[in-house]
Amino acid sequence: MDAYAAARPSYPGDAVAWLVPDDARDVVDLGAGTGKLTAGLAARGGLRVTAVEPDDLMRGVLAAALPTVTAVSGTAEATGLPDASADLVTVGQAWHWFDPLPATHEVRRVLRPGGRLALVWNVVLEGELDWADAYFEIVHRGDTLDYSRTQDPVVGPGLGPWERASFAWRRTIRPDELRRLAASRSHLIAMSPPDRDALLAEVDALWRTHPDLVGREWAELPYVTRCWRASTT
Repeated sequence: MDAYAAARPSYPGDAVAWLVPDDARDVVDLGAGTGKLTAGLAARGGLRVTAVEPDDLMRGVLAAALPTVTAVSGTAEATGLPDASADLVTVGQAWHWFDPLPATHEVRRVLRPGGRLALVWNVVLEGELDWADAYFEIVHRGDTLDYSRTQDPVVGPGLGPWERASFAWRRTIRPDELRRLAASRSHLIAMSPPDRDALLAEVDALWRTHPDLVGREWAELPYVTRCWRASTT
């Protein structure tokens, strides 16, 4: 689990700032995982952050890394939190795993009047670097999910129109980190061990053979962070 946490990228500060209303004080991070988005929220200061995560191992990693955050067991559809207890509910890299109608109902219950739901995804940016496109093709091969995140997320009633923003950035990454990043993807985790090992071997071979990577100790992996926010109506 520590390797999973290290493999996943964090979120750029300007993206996190865009998600958070100026007057927000109480923030709930749903499906917080190991705390990648939670850490960005906590680092802003002045926020009381509650992380909701159903997986005990992930929540344990988060709690150990972020002692000022309140980490609780719960789901997006049943957080166990009080009514009208948050100014902002955030979701990093997870809304597509939730049942959108009951999750929206739960978000609206937890939010105060005029509160905000903010969703964010980190996406490897295609068309920027040839080697990154080759990596993208390998790790998404056979995966039916759309990882472009160009369409508005599906939510239930009671939220205002989406506002959108995108933030392009690059992550410095080494060969071992690229392998761990690939291995952390849900599509690979669900594979049989032989199939997963074969695909990870292709990721290793990419670094050894691609002309943009041969002999390099690190490279820049291009990302775009795509953000949505909407307030209760």
